[in-house]
Amino acid sequence: MTSGAERRKMERFTLQLPAKLAMVAEDSEQAILELLTSDVCAGGAFFQTGQPLPPGTEVKIDLVLPLDELKKLEGKKALIKVKGAVVRTTRDGMAIAFNEHFDITAIKNQEKKDFT
Repeated sequence: MTSGAERRKMERFTLQLPAKLAMVAEDSEQAILELLTSDVCAGGAFFQTGQPLPPGTEVKIDLVLPLDELKKLEGKKALIKVKGAVVRTTRDGMAIAFNEHFDITAIKNQEKKDFT
């Protein structure tokens, strides 16, 4: 039997990134969830929560990636805006697969950037 790590197509990184999630729904305003990732790859992420959304739920996600840790660009961060859908839930959180369309924008530490 193949282990989960061996079946994965993309490399996963253990990163706790702040994220804001909003459900995609027509004609209704949904609350924004503020969560942390526990691991991330190019195709999705696992979000820590005691109240995961149901599988199939479509969401808009804003992730803040600290570039100073990755590229030593002090004082800068990247805001990644992506949409995805919940593909799996556990008692500790939910896995969300990202779609192919995303936007990455550099932001400064002192900037307050609106999410979603």
